[in-house]
Amino acid sequence: MASKLDQLREMTTVVADTGDIEAVRRLKPVDCTTNPTLLFKAVETPAYAHLVEEAIAWGRKQGGGDKAVQAVCDRLAVSFGTELAKIVPGRVSTEVDADLSFDGKATIEKARAIIAAYEERGVGRERILIKIASTWEGLQAAKVLQGEGIDCNLTLLFALPQAIAAADARAFLISPFVGRILDWHVKAGGGPYTAETDPGVVSVRSIYAYYKTYGIDTVVMGASFRNTGEIEALAGCDRLTIGPGLLDELAAASGELPRKLKPEAPGQAPAKLALDEKAFRFAMNEDAMATEKLAEGIRGFVKDLRSLRKLVAEKLA
Repeated sequence: MASKLDQLREMTTVVADTGDIEAVRRLKPVDCTTNPTLLFKAVETPAYAHLVEEAIAWGRKQGGGDKAVQAVCDRLAVSFGTELAKIVPGRVSTEVDADLSFDGKATIEKARAIIAAYEERGVGRERILIKIASTWEGLQAAKVLQGEGIDCNLTLLFALPQAIAAADARAFLISPFVGRILDWHVKAGGGPYTAETDPGVVSVRSIYAYYKTYGIDTVVMGASFRNTGEIEALAGCDRLTIGPGLLDELAAASGELPRKLKPEAPGQAPAKLALDEKAFRFAMNEDAMATEKLAEGIRGFVKDLRSLRKLVAEKLA
């Protein structure tokens, strides 16, 4: 019998949640997604020293100061993304700086610059997804970018209102988080949970049902997994982005993997909602988990972004 990973690939597009080029080459996912945390880890790996050295050498010609540091960080992200695009047949997600999460105009400008940098290297925009945090400002920026033919991946998504606003923005893809939702509920004293009752799994299934029931084309890509049980409970989802460790576990696992999500039978969908800014912000305020995890996620990405900038500044000095 085929491994559970091979069975999963028959019903779901598998995406590698890593900036590790060698892991992507080994695991052969269709797409690849990165974030500042993964990029920071990759930059510290000796195997990628040549990419760092090239970016630093380029940066020294740009003058000094914070602008040069940020420019080098952007160049590194595109350098890693370009290498990943040579390996995967599909898309590479590249993240807009998390400290721009509440600045729609700056998010749009950064996204355009990222796409231009990829195109200079011969990587077309059809190969790239721009990752943007699912704040109101990020969602509205995505709406503008999608109108320009720049496809977006709305990340740090924890609740249905974010998914609805992403659909309204005609986002190409959303990344609803599973494990972080579970983390919040466990910390709040919930559980014990099975794979079927896992709050993160339940959330993604609800979003999937909403999208399929109301004919929304935006891709649902479950993310942030804590164990293979969560992944198996979402088998059949449009896409799943999975870290190398869990991909290896699935590759080594045997046994039948039943399909859980089907577009023709998506399950019971929540009532259709229309959300303007006021309604969106109120709905998020009512959801303590989504509000707290969104803020926490942005802080975490900003922390790693600052660590990356500090490392770059030291190398530029």
